[in-house]
Amino acid sequence: MHVFAVLLAALLLGGFLVSPAQAAPAERYLCAGDPLLADVHAGAVDARDIPNSSAGTVPGAFVVLRWRDLSLQLPRSNAKGAPSYSDGKWFWSAADPERPTFSLLVGSPETFLCSR
Repeated sequence: MHVFAVLLAALLLGGFLVSPAQAAPAERYLCAGDPLLADVHAGAVDARDIPNSSAGTVPGAFVVLRWRDLSLQLPRSNAKGAPSYSDGKWFWSAADPERPTFSLLVGSPETFLCSR
């Protein structure tokens, strides 16, 4: 086991360890008084000719939102315009990155005020 640790240290110090590509950091917001992290992923998309590819995202992309006790993965909608994400219950759009739109669409619909 000692030999393995020495080899690993040599690789790390020598810079031979290949690290995965860094994803863009999650955006931080305050929504309804609580911190929210929004992490946009391009997703695995095989139909790049879809006309709505605003901001480099196309249907197949998704956002992961972490807010309060929730962790939501919302798929990219096919709506025209700035990218928006919805699972039919929750809606997210950062068309205005300083004041994104975050809403609950079912039950007692509610929009949560958000800012950077």
